[in-house]
Amino acid sequence: MGPPTPAKVLLLIPHLGGGGAEHVTATLARHLSRLKYEVHLGLVTQSSSEAATAREEFPLAVHIHALGARRVRASAWQTLKLAWQLRPALILSGMAHLNLLVLLLRPLLPRRIRILVRQNGTLAATIEAGNHPRLSKFLFRVAYRRASRIICQTESMADELQSELGIPQERLIVLPNPVDIPGIRTSAIRQIQSASLPVTRLLSVARLAPEKGIDLLLDAFARIKERFPAAGLQVAGIGSCEFALKSQCRLLGMDKYVEFLGHIDSPAQQFPGATIFVLSSLHEGLPNALLEAAAAGLPIVATPASPGITDLLRDKPGVWLARDVSAQALADTLSDALTCVHPGQRFQHTWIDDFDQKVAIKAYENEIDRSLLEMRA
Repeated sequence: MGPPTPAKVLLLIPHLGGGGAEHVTATLARHLSRLKYEVHLGLVTQSSSEAATAREEFPLAVHIHALGARRVRASAWQTLKLAWQLRPALILSGMAHLNLLVLLLRPLLPRRIRILVRQNGTLAATIEAGNHPRLSKFLFRVAYRRASRIICQTESMADELQSELGIPQERLIVLPNPVDIPGIRTSAIRQIQSASLPVTRLLSVARLAPEKGIDLLLDAFARIKERFPAAGLQVAGIGSCEFALKSQCRLLGMDKYVEFLGHIDSPAQQFPGATIFVLSSLHEGLPNALLEAAAAGLPIVATPASPGITDLLRDKPGVWLARDVSAQALADTLSDALTCVHPGQRFQHTWIDDFDQKVAIKAYENEIDRSLLEMRA
């Protein structure tokens, strides 16, 4: 009797090169067991030529499918076609608006498919981002009850889905984001030793979107600049607010001291030489950039963007948590941190060990295996 046939698993994301949600799913595609799973990665809004460019980033055993849809909401036909073509045992969708589409399509999918969805942000922020909040909440309530399991990043995120959408507790699971902690730490130590650190540099890595609070960060930075004249700010990311944020920067007279880096392939590229990592979000799940900054040992200043973030960071050495989400609170917290730290100082951040990539990937595999067993029962 030969070895068991690997289970066919389809991972879905809008595209590669996006934010933390795409990064987590791409990491799963690279590292899920090839003995247990036949891994397929569906890129909903990328063309075949774009996917071909990214082919070398993945093991040859990973099957990549570029659906070429204009937008996620316009991809129903392509998603259904791929699902019926592959007939996977399990689909894992990695972003809220794509989760909604896949779950609403469930009655049209092959009958025995298990569907796991990963909630990549707080429900409140996801709903507020839409044009019709009441309709969005209704659709999420209907759709998420069709999921075999909903993967959350924090306990508070699971509590929110249970209380707001009525999702049964047994369908909610909290799994850690996978972070290559040894790789980031080794690279950070090697590069920090060769980096020249003549100035104080604040670093933010986030989409340039309203919920990321970069406008608050610019206001806060302007308020502390006179007290810390050697400080500079780098903002890595792209998004719809780029023009408005650059205009705000000029109006504040800070354009000489703030550098917009645009898209970067890996946040870790910017960690050497950074004095402090800043999370300025209004609403947030648990961003990978924050976890990677912690893995590199960077001092962290953060807003209390969610109960999950507050619980994770409160009273940790090397972390300064603002009293509320406002420009003044962020400025005060930055001042406190800059008074204590110096360029090149790093912290161990032992709490990040729970997110070790090997541990997290194993936790995802256990959840996939549990869902597949339920399907066979």
